Amino acid sequence: MNFETHIGTDIHEAAAYLNSNEIVAIPTETVYGLAANALNELAVSKVYVAKKRPLYNPLIVHIKDINEVEKYAAEVPALAFQLFETFSPGPLTIILPKKDIVPDITTAGKQDVALRIPNHPLSLSLLEMLDYPLAAPSANPFGYISPTSAEHVYNQLRGKIPYILDGGHCKSGLESTVIAFRENKAYLHRLGALGIDELKKIIPNISFETKDDNAPVSPGMLKQHYSPNTILVQSKNIDQLILEQRDRKIGIISFQKNYPIDADKLVVLSPSGDLNEAASRLYAALHYMDALDIDLILVEFMPEEGIGAAMNDRLERAASKFIK
Repeated sequence: MNFETHIGTDIHEAAAYLNSNEIVAIPTETVYGLAANALNELAVSKVYVAKKRPLYNPLIVHIKDINEVEKYAAEVPALAFQLFETFSPGPLTIILPKKDIVPDITTAGKQDVALRIPNHPLSLSLLEMLDYPLAAPSANPFGYISPTSAEHVYNQLRGKIPYILDGGHCKSGLESTVIAFRENKAYLHRLGALGIDELKKIIPNISFETKDDNAPVSPGMLKQHYSPNTILVQSKNIDQLILEQRDRKIGIISFQKNYPIDADKLVVLSPSGDLNEAASRLYAALHYMDALDIDLILVEFMPEEGIGAAMNDRLERAASKFIK
């Protein structure tokens, strides 16, 4: 079905579409999500179709508050509740055994459900109006750069969805951190906007299990993801690459350094060296570069600390599309 896609700020209009089992884009503090009634198989199937997302890749279910966790999760360890209480609403997703009320299509046939409480006033107000949670992966074609503005969503999904709820630019700019509990042990499945150092204050012995191309138990585990159409190379020596690639049209994304290149082909993520600022601008920079007439996007490695580790994770997956 082709839609005339509208952008607006009316949560009542968004709710009307969702109540009719249509899909809408919603803002969160991380990235924009493509939302549907998580308990309705028809609505969820439209998410997979619009994104061209493989059916083996599970979706995150967004709930309104911590009181809803036990409505959809069959078992909730005390440590999971502690994490929700400490970091939610916020960029934290926890994978837990699901109740039968959550359909298999939402969890890609798995017996666990990924739950999170988003920290955006529009989406929280929308969830308060609904009597069901929202399945909401990033509002972009599968494998492409995640959207951090309503304009990004419109450029990618125009005609495929009826409505985009405009909540401005996403504050964090990277997807949520995903963890799971199995046999009383915690596993980190996706680096994200919630820093590992913060998590380790509560779970000092968390195990890392972040890649699985065959049967991912969490969103964000595929080796190739978040990729622009333009070739992307991440390097610790951008100056050398500028010399090596001088016969090609290049664009550069740096953390805080300026490079000898046309100003319109350089994005400095944070001149002051603030990693949170850099993270909030990363996807927008990739969208900008991908729209330029260039052959190659060169991106600096980010400092491997705090949210910088999650940024490097995204850039590694984005670049893997072009590594043969």
